[in-house]
Amino acid sequence: MNLAELQRIYNQPLFELIQQARNVYLEHWKVDQVQLCTLLSIKTGGCSEDCGYCSQSARHGGKIPAGKLLEKEVILCKAREAAANGSTRFCMGAAWKGVRDGDAKFEQVLDTIRDVAKLGMEVCVTLGQLTLKEAQRLKEAGVTSYNHNLDTSPEYYAKITHSHTFQDRLDTIAAVQSVGMSVCCGGIIGMGETETDRLKMLEVLSHFTPPPESVPINCLIPQTGTPLEHQSGKIDIFELLRLIATTRIAFPEAKVRLSAGRSLLTREAQAFCFFAGANSIFYGDKLLTSGNADVSEDNALLKELNLKAQAPHQSMARA
Repeated sequence: MNLAELQRIYNQPLFELIQQARNVYLEHWKVDQVQLCTLLSIKTGGCSEDCGYCSQSARHGGKIPAGKLLEKEVILCKAREAAANGSTRFCMGAAWKGVRDGDAKFEQVLDTIRDVAKLGMEVCVTLGQLTLKEAQRLKEAGVTSYNHNLDTSPEYYAKITHSHTFQDRLDTIAAVQSVGMSVCCGGIIGMGETETDRLKMLEVLSHFTPPPESVPINCLIPQTGTPLEHQSGKIDIFELLRLIATTRIAFPEAKVRLSAGRSLLTREAQAFCFFAGANSIFYGDKLLTSGNADVSEDNALLKELNLKAQAPHQSMARA
């Protein structure tokens, strides 16, 4: 889709937009299913990048010290716990610029992935920049999806980070797709960008071949010590609904994930987001560094909405 098409969809009367998105959703997905994902930071802090929203950057003077890569048994314990709690996707994130084939830490991560993949959940990782070689090895180890968000529009990206380019993001995504691994790719709203920036991000995503397997929509949680710490952190719920609905229409077969910032939403707001086409959440009391909704609260909400965990390795529910 081009920007003009996305704008026409986005700017419809709100109820018409949500109804259109709902119809698209019901065409492709079972109404009572939501993907439950658990996210674990396997290496926290000390990142050499300067992303303006991230408290893990070593350049910002944030309060998160550089940690060591978690041992495999620690990660496996968290993965088993996630599976026992109902998660069907386990995501591992490391605060690195990227990984390189032959590096000892990369080999350690690959070894861990092989064992996590045996637990029956989908395996997603976010490790920064990759080349074709690293992407191939990750796929062979058992990774089902690679997360590498665009964050925002190409035009606004340079205002968020200076240590790499928007094209660097696209190059990593191209490497991932070249080896046949699926892509988890979305953005962050509330960083000072415009609604047009958000739609331009979707425009770029719509040109991926194949389209992203999942599109996470993150709401900024301002972090002390980062360049964006003074952003309000308040997201207009109607803007969020419009973006989710537009994303659902543009990517009918993708999982649209309510990601960071969901803990800031009321139960009613989350219910509207599910109705408008979201069908995936991060499940567990912590994301990489930020808090998340309590598991018991999520279970109560899902029960109230008659939503059940989607089975792993499932794209189109009616395929």
